Amino acid sequence: MTAARFIVIEGLEGAGKTTAISTVRQWLENHGHPVVQTREPGGTPLAEQIRTLVKSVQTEQVAPETELLLMYAARVQLLSQVIRPALLRGDWVLADRHDLSSRAYQGGGRMIDATLIDSIRQAVLGQTKPDFTLYLDIDPVIGLERARVRGELDRIEQEQLAFFQRTRARYLEIAHSEPNIAIIDASRTVAEVQQQIVVALEAAGL
Repeated sequence: MTAARFIVIEGLEGAGKTTAISTVRQWLENHGHPVVQTREPGGTPLAEQIRTLVKSVQTEQVAPETELLLMYAARVQLLSQVIRPALLRGDWVLADRHDLSSRAYQGGGRMIDATLIDSIRQAVLGQTKPDFTLYLDIDPVIGLERARVRGELDRIEQEQLAFFQRTRARYLEIAHSEPNIAIIDASRTVAEVQQQIVVALEAAGL
């Protein structure tokens, strides 16, 4: 049996992560892999409370570093309680966001120094990292319009367009530099996006 894998779906708001996750999960299950699905921030009772803090509009301005540390607090809790135990059991983990989100949103969008983020990553995440990541790339203008149609925007979704442009630029910079990240053109039709995903999964040998 193939060893358990940790697969992550990333992308801006409105990129279609929900549909992508459904596509990947079906593909994995069709190939006989037991799947544990997670999301970030969140995925455990405590991490979900942190998610509420991060996403809710606050009466005070949230410092970028505060947001960063909250993200990693939730991430460590999810790793220790769900992701690592699942991988040890031989289950495949399918995650809606992981560490790449912080590198893009807090590193790119919030412009926090990458060396600070890297030092936190190395200190708290250890050797656990995704085996494969699908990054759903979309113009923030299109993605945010999709998000608005979906409903009320949370604190992060209410950021200015420039924030998401910086975030997308960092996503692309990292995706082009790391071999285990596949870039999916999320501006295409649902069927075309699903086909790109399947091709990427097959090319990765999963």
